[in-house]
Amino acid sequence: MAQRNKLLYSLVARGAVILAEHSDVSGNAAQIAIRILERLPAEDTRVTYTQERHMFHIMVHAGLTYLCMAEEAAGRRIAFAFLEDVKDNFMSRYGRTYREAIAYEYNTDFSRVLQQRMEYFSNDPSADVINRVRGEITQVKDIMIENIEKVLDRGERLDLLVDKTEHLQGEAFAFRREAKRARRVMWWKVSTNAGCSGG
Repeated sequence: MAQRNKLLYSLVARGAVILAEHSDVSGNAAQIAIRILERLPAEDTRVTYTQERHMFHIMVHAGLTYLCMAEEAAGRRIAFAFLEDVKDNFMSRYGRTYREAIAYEYNTDFSRVLQQRMEYFSNDPSADVINRVRGEITQVKDIMIENIEKVLDRGERLDLLVDKTEHLQGEAFAFRREAKRARRVMWWKVSTNAGCSGG
């Protein structure tokens, strides 16, 4: 199965001090990441750098840098969704303790989290929020179309029922009219016969 949105490397750093990292590739991704970390501004930012067929997506927030390397075809949306997820995970686990942490202090525990989240964002279609929402909208649209078809079908049946009711009402009116006429005819015959025989 081809993976088109593959995340290959990720890290969490404070300045140029890497606190945790994970790599699914061999090569110079870590060296390039260190060079990027050394040149990044300290203020909060989101930026992407391209290196050959790979893109380095960086998010700096509250003194921490979250970085991932992805295949060029992955685009920015999934990469930055991954970085937001990593930020939330990291902050919920370690809070502000990162300020005094030494290099690779969280690597033992958090590299596994990076690996799991990279796999999730690389392979699971529901990781892409926009595509997931589009899928949900498509499902809702299909359900609405089905419901509208049922309502229209019910409407056709209601129209048929209304037509049958109108036809039945017309027949009932005609029957009543004919019954009255038959009663008058019978009354007239009975009256005429009684008059003839009594007279």
